[in-house]
Amino acid sequence: MIALSESIYIPSLTDIERAYLRLRHVVIHTPLTSSVNLSQQMTANIWLKREDLQVVRSYKLRGAYNKICTLDKESLAKGVVCASAGNHAQGVAYSCQKMGISGKIFMPTPTPKQKVRQVKLFGKEFVEVILTGDTFDDAYNAAMAYSEVEQVPFIHPFDDEKVIEGQGTVGLEILKDSADRIDYLFVPVGGGGLLAGILAVFKNLSEGTKIIGVEAAGAPAMKVSLEKGENVTLTHIDKFVDGAAVKHVGDKAFDLCRHLLDDMIVVDEGAVCTTILKLYDEEGMVVEPAGALSVTALGHPAYRDQIKGKNVVCVISGSNNDITRTEEIRERSLLYEKLKHYFIIRFPQRSGALRKFVNNVLGPNDDITHFQYQKKTDREQGPAIVGLELQRAEDFAPLVARIEAQGFVYEYLNEKPDLFQFLI
Repeated sequence: MIALSESIYIPSLTDIERAYLRLRHVVIHTPLTSSVNLSQQMTANIWLKREDLQVVRSYKLRGAYNKICTLDKESLAKGVVCASAGNHAQGVAYSCQKMGISGKIFMPTPTPKQKVRQVKLFGKEFVEVILTGDTFDDAYNAAMAYSEVEQVPFIHPFDDEKVIEGQGTVGLEILKDSADRIDYLFVPVGGGGLLAGILAVFKNLSEGTKIIGVEAAGAPAMKVSLEKGENVTLTHIDKFVDGAAVKHVGDKAFDLCRHLLDDMIVVDEGAVCTTILKLYDEEGMVVEPAGALSVTALGHPAYRDQIKGKNVVCVISGSNNDITRTEEIRERSLLYEKLKHYFIIRFPQRSGALRKFVNNVLGPNDDITHFQYQKKTDREQGPAIVGLELQRAEDFAPLVARIEAQGFVYEYLNEKPDLFQFLI
């Protein structure tokens, strides 16, 4: 059993089991499925907890519904309010529709239309979506102001006891469905509510399981906080893994992780993109970037060898992926795998220069995927941005050698992120 300071909130098993009973007619008891492909690739027994198959395609419904249905009728008279850019909004909206209460959903103005439509779909006539501000913080501040003025309960996405208890039911289901001892459990981390709930379950019922939190490298709020020994606020984050990109994790989750978590790791966004594509190709699964964090962690240098021969569970947290992001996901994956390379090539302004580049520089399996030429008044050289896709990462060094041998002047853009983002 867990024994921590009384000042630290820790969900009791009783409270999480009560949440499980409340949720059983609302959420799907999602499957724990064995992955043959991942098991063979990692030489381990890999299971996937499929929260991407949840009613609203993420685990967020659990915490949202558990919180809302434990509020008294007087508190719910004016409905509820929340701020979210996606999954939490859908969980709150569906909860409002199931309970027949009104909900105000504040979302950032740039939120993709697909996500706004989903919120309206799940909430039906019971919710109103309010687009405001440019960032989640803007929407959050607006929602909090509305809550205070109108005295309407605010449903926090992660830093709330009842929300954490609801998310903890994911852990209960994993243990109910697992016939074998679980050696490692990889959990995606945004605000930390899911991780906190799972920690409370496993450290009571399966203490031998190592719980590993996984964040995106561009938004490592929990890892940085644990390293500094205090819950810090990051000044800048990469929002690509939008379902798990926060500047400040929940205080309750941070306290639990500081005392109970076995390890916190980060994975590169490019590796996450590779995982998304592999899960689609090999498993027939469509997952969002946050949903791919746990599987990406299987290849982390700290665990690639440790998990061999072990029983491993990865929580697939959601599948609310916007199809318009597919090209960006593929591009990030190719860059990470060192298969996509961008150059500024200064071509001599004479006929045959491009033909020389194609014939004498490109390998038999190399492909030009981007070409933007700017003719200048300089009669000697005209710059072109050239994107090349290779079949193998090891083909890059010979490619560069051929560029230099043929006398082309170039700049390699992949290693110049500021210039790369401006030009590509």
